[in-house]
Amino acid sequence: MSSIAVKRTNQAGTTVYSLLVAVSLVHLLNDTMQNSVSALFPILKPSLGLSFAEVGLITFALNVTAAVLQPLIGLYTDARPTPFLLPIGVCFTLVGIVSLALAHHFSLVLLSACCIGIGSAVFHPESSRVAHMGAGARRGLAQSIFQVGGNTGQMLAPLLTALLFVPLGQKGLLWCTFAAGAAIVIQWFVARWYQQRLTLEAPRKHKRSIRATGAAVALSKGRTAFAFSILIVLVFSKYVYLSSMTSFYNFYLIQHNHFTVRHAQYALFVLLFAGAVGTLLGGPMADKFGRRNIIWFSILGTAPFAIILPYANGFWMIVMLACIGLILFSAFSIIVVYAQELVPGKVGMVSGVFFGLAFGLGGIGSAVLGNIADTHGISFVIHVCSYLPLIGLLTMLLPSDKTLHHTPAVEGQDVEA
Repeated sequence: MSSIAVKRTNQAGTTVYSLLVAVSLVHLLNDTMQNSVSALFPILKPSLGLSFAEVGLITFALNVTAAVLQPLIGLYTDARPTPFLLPIGVCFTLVGIVSLALAHHFSLVLLSACCIGIGSAVFHPESSRVAHMGAGARRGLAQSIFQVGGNTGQMLAPLLTALLFVPLGQKGLLWCTFAAGAAIVIQWFVARWYQQRLTLEAPRKHKRSIRATGAAVALSKGRTAFAFSILIVLVFSKYVYLSSMTSFYNFYLIQHNHFTVRHAQYALFVLLFAGAVGTLLGGPMADKFGRRNIIWFSILGTAPFAIILPYANGFWMIVMLACIGLILFSAFSIIVVYAQELVPGKVGMVSGVFFGLAFGLGGIGSAVLGNIADTHGISFVIHVCSYLPLIGLLTMLLPSDKTLHHTPAVEGQDVEA
């Protein structure tokens, strides 16, 4: 994209949809490759003789690598934006995919998962920043477009098991190298756009009036920290529950409902497909009805369906999975935008913290739940985790959108955009 085009598409309030679609597409490819790790579990567990605890440790290695690195990368790039980290990050993912496809030892599987985690750690904070830059006035919509790519990638992972890994085995993962190649190419063009945008802004320190943007908040440091902590707890409830579903619900269906591996993956696909739809709807709904209202609806609204799910079978199980996906997934992009508005001027750090938390909590949850499953059984894990969405009651403690955007600032006070 030329400098003239960058000027034209980045005027105040303009939403750059072509850019948002590009980063969303890479998010789809990235998360398809990342979630292929858990999608491969029904093949890896019997072929390598893994326990449930070892299955959990693989997810732990991937997610915690990403969780630790993402806030650090976000903090670094807030101070020193580095556009061409974007394609470099996908190269790590490519190395991880190839080594995982050929791995015959548990230790190499763990190392491969760590490489994929590094790729995701680079991708998420920087691509979230690009989505923020191209959002204009529609931040909720922009984050939803970005995030729906990731949810679609998650959705495709069970299909990989059903269509590739069951007939082709572990080496079927090599087909994901085409996804990595496409992602590297797209990220190269996104990085060029990002670099040109930075070049245009270099002659002046890009600041905006607090009154013009509503970016600052009228909260004390203590209230801001408290609200930030509540968001972290909500992310915990969402991602530990989601980890129980993506890592272990397929085993529950195989053991207790006598599903085949393929049919268990199709059931998981329903959850993730509904989640992709919910993610896309969540941003525009938050722009219209308020961020806190949608966060409240998403986390707590999942609870009745999650509690009923372990007792449902056949048609009603599919209905419950669809409702859980549609409601639960609508909140994450909104939580990220809400947090960015709590701490203005730290887009990369905030994005890194919350994407890192999503990965880290999911990884820790998988490791802990895997050990519990070995001791008490899969059924116990699924039943206990069904109550996690009740933590959504804490949303009532978050400041309202009106309080968040009230700005009793002195005229002319500035913050970094």
